[in-house]
Amino acid sequence: MALEQALLTWIHITSAAIWVGGSLFIGVVFAPILKKMEMSVEERLQLMIRVGRRFNKLALPALFILMATGLYQAHLVLQKSDILYETDYGHVLIIKIILVIALLVTYAVHIRIIRKDVEDKIISKQMPQEQLQKLRKKIIILGEVTVVLSVIILFLAAVLDSGGQL
Repeated sequence: MALEQALLTWIHITSAAIWVGGSLFIGVVFAPILKKMEMSVEERLQLMIRVGRRFNKLALPALFILMATGLYQAHLVLQKSDILYETDYGHVLIIKIILVIALLVTYAVHIRIIRKDVEDKIISKQMPQEQLQKLRKKIIILGEVTVVLSVIILFLAAVLDSGGQL
């Protein structure tokens, strides 16, 4: 059982590293470098979309694994229903679950905004500059919210790992 728990925790942490680490890299390293590159807005958006699509191939499975292992671990802890509502651990877990739902909604909107037809308009330069700027701003805001939520959720995971005391 100890080996099973260690393996489950390792998978959970590895998935978190992929999701949060990749999100932080894109938001804190890649995006600022991209902003300073001598490229048109279309070219920068195209590059950001390509990087995002490539990241999603690894990040989305990691996110689903992260949620599955997190739910399983929560299920193991919550064998008694009163733990969820009557303990600090349960309260932190409820907050974490709410933030994960907010993260999923934010990320889904982020992905939905950059649909294939939108990408095709950017590549073919058929999107007006004003619309491009609005799209860029939305992508940046949603990306920042995704990163912030991910970091907060990671912190709450650490709180839960330490016993759920804030």
